[in-house]
Amino acid sequence: QFKLVVENPEKPVASGLQVTAFVEYYPESEEDLKDRLLLLIEDDIVDIPLLGLIPCCYLEIESEINFGAVIANSKIISKEISIANHGSSSGAFKISYDGVVLLNIEPTSGVVEPKSIKKVKVDICTDVPRIIKEVIKVELERHGCTEVWIKAIVVEQVLKVLGVSCGNTLECINFGPVYFGSSKTEQISLYNESPECMDWVAVLEDNAIGGEMGTDLQRSTDAVLQDLSLKNRTRDVDVSTLILCIPNQGTLLPYEKCLVTLCFSPKKFKRDFGVNDSSPKQDYVLFLRFEAVGNKDGYLQAIMNPSHHVELALTGSGLPVMLTFNPGPLIKFMDCFLGEQTQVLCTLKNESESLPVTFSFRKTAHFNISPEKGKIKKKSAKDVIFSFSPHQIGTLKVKQVVDIIGTGLEETNLQVLKTKSFHQIHLNFIGVCKSKQKNILFKINPGITPMISNATGQFVADGVGQCSDTAPVAILKSTQTQIHTHWINRNCKGDALIAFPNDRAASIRPSEWNKKYRTIFTKTERYNYIDPEFSYTDCERLSKEAHKQYYTDFISSLRRRRLQKDAARQFYTYNNSVNIGLKPAEGLMSPKISITDFHKEKLQFKMLPLDENCLLTSQKLAAIGSKSSVKEIWSGLSAVPSSTQEKEDCNLTLTSKQLHQILIGPSTMDFGDVCVYSTTARKLHIINNLLVHIWIQFEIEIDELQQTSPLSQVVPPLTKTHIPVVFETNTLGMFKRSFTYTINNQHLGHVLVVAKAVSVELELSARELILNPVPGYLAETEFRTTVRVCNPRNYPAEFTWKPIITDRGTAFSIQPAKGFVEAYRDLECEVVWHPGFNSPEAGEFNLCVRKGNTIKLKCFAKVTHHT
Repeated sequence: QFKLVVENPEKPVASGLQVTAFVEYYPESEEDLKDRLLLLIEDDIVDIPLLGLIPCCYLEIESEINFGAVIANSKIISKEISIANHGSSSGAFKISYDGVVLLNIEPTSGVVEPKSIKKVKVDICTDVPRIIKEVIKVELERHGCTEVWIKAIVVEQVLKVLGVSCGNTLECINFGPVYFGSSKTEQISLYNESPECMDWVAVLEDNAIGGEMGTDLQRSTDAVLQDLSLKNRTRDVDVSTLILCIPNQGTLLPYEKCLVTLCFSPKKFKRDFGVNDSSPKQDYVLFLRFEAVGNKDGYLQAIMNPSHHVELALTGSGLPVMLTFNPGPLIKFMDCFLGEQTQVLCTLKNESESLPVTFSFRKTAHFNISPEKGKIKKKSAKDVIFSFSPHQIGTLKVKQVVDIIGTGLEETNLQVLKTKSFHQIHLNFIGVCKSKQKNILFKINPGITPMISNATGQFVADGVGQCSDTAPVAILKSTQTQIHTHWINRNCKGDALIAFPNDRAASIRPSEWNKKYRTIFTKTERYNYIDPEFSYTDCERLSKEAHKQYYTDFISSLRRRRLQKDAARQFYTYNNSVNIGLKPAEGLMSPKISITDFHKEKLQFKMLPLDENCLLTSQKLAAIGSKSSVKEIWSGLSAVPSSTQEKEDCNLTLTSKQLHQILIGPSTMDFGDVCVYSTTARKLHIINNLLVHIWIQFEIEIDELQQTSPLSQVVPPLTKTHIPVVFETNTLGMFKRSFTYTINNQHLGHVLVVAKAVSVELELSARELILNPVPGYLAETEFRTTVRVCNPRNYPAEFTWKPIITDRGTAFSIQPAKGFVEAYRDLECEVVWHPGFNSPEAGEFNLCVRKGNTIKLKCFAKVTHHT
């Protein structure tokens, strides 16, 4: 079967030349052949082996597929097996699997072309934690049966709270006693003990069982139960102001830790008027839940997986500052003169049994304090000296502010504690500074009249009064009388300025030309000298006034133009379909609120965007969820964002806290037993508790769910809606597949669909019937009874009664003999025995369901034989 084609040289082959020979192979059977070719080189013989191989396949497959560690999130995950063909002809394979863990293997058989690779996809469902170690058998052509192991470890998504220093699991953080108004922080580590990333959010449970808000736990039970005033007031308190968690949301990589700071800031609750506040201490017990985002169904699932969240108990006590002053708060100093000093010794006592107190006195005029600041230990006292050093004469009443220094959070950086004043105590200081008596010596006036003189103008007291450098021009009360007015000047205008008798220095000066001065008593016009060298002419005055008016008009025009621009800007701002050019609330009067309105109204949580640093609370989420549940929309929603506001909202990247307020579920849709060829729908609820629109898009490539619609919806704020998920299949067996959805084209989620496809089935109320004579009929002439045919499936079932005929025949009949039973309904069928000669008293029927089951019914007639 080998043929050599060659032309052997007759002469020796020269150097550099070659001889070519061809070997042809013509196989006659499917078997490999071996032969040899002899090459004679002068005296040497070279043996060249020849191999004739038939084209065949050489298939090779991986021995193991390891999914690794994955979390139990009810998701279908896939991996591929490679079947490689290294041969020269096509090779067939066949895969068999008898287990139930592996959901889908595609394809289970096929042909691999030569020099190519075939991919086989294997699916598993991560619905429950377990260790998967399954084997599938693969039959390879010319290779036999090969085992391939499928391995995976499905674990829970675990979130742990650890101590920063010790690293142990924490269940409770005790802040201890903290002053009202101050803050105390503790740090914890949040640990993602799972192999995948986790988005987490912190939720404060303000309505949890076992929580306490401002109760003194050291008091008796009866005393606490009687204090209904505090209980009613703390019921509506926003607990998120007491506990601060930074950060309160985030993303953790696999097996990553992050540092979380918890801050406790207790606040004093005010009791009703007339209630005795016998216990100033307020104890708090709160629960903080760290929850993985996306692993919840809210009220759509009653049972939540405890591994997806972890609770941390927070305890602490709020105490008032109990600093007393003896004497105080009113402190009176002894009278003293200017330049002297009096002192008062005051004892500051810290009545608190738990905390020290740090004080600082503010600086106050005329009073000195030593020491100005200090720290007093618990149940201790400290002496402070108050000094009164007046700098002016009179009774001095001062309110002295005492700052209580503690730690608090900075407004700009909430992760940093700073020392600040969180409480003030006011003291009242009263001191009297007396003046010393001074003997006044008079001296004789030498003849020159001073600017200010006594009644006689002869004697002046030294050291009394301060004279200004300018000559006075006064208006006295003499202008209100005309007793001394000269008769010539009685008709003078009353608006003239009245000069002192000794203001000659003020009158002989350049003055305004339109001002007149008259004497104090006779109202005679005083001579007013105007120096022409320094005064304005009439033209100059007019020019000055025109110049002044020009700039006045210019500034007025600028103001008028600015007001016009502001008015136009406001018009364009409010010129829309809602405001129609009107400024909201313009001209409206604020309502008058009485004190009774505060007692009638309960605290309503505002539906405003939550602050980034503000914690989510269970009551806030419930309040927002109840508002969304009321506003239910089942149709008419847009498939894509259309308006400007919708497009702006649907382009937002949502935070973990915002994703936590979007409920899409149930995350596992269990259709139960579903008949083949039937159509079943379940509601997938969508609840948007945000104040912005969200865009939900579903990606469904599963044939059994192709009737589901709509696949895209824009959900308005605070709205609840649903998507009908339609399932139909033609294949019997268990169905487990998942489809994905996106929120705003960014945030991914998935829903697991579980169903068991079964054939139609009917059930009987009884498998055996005993027929008795019908009362009122002739004895033993007719026997009747009924049997109920029930349809437990979701699809109508067609049935036929087929009697089993024996050698003696049958005397039983059933009506109706065939028909339909609607889904989840039943049908009564009447069985009749017809007595006769040699009629059999027993009979059987087969209930045959089209494309379903078959049930046997036995019937017996109870006949009384007379002797």
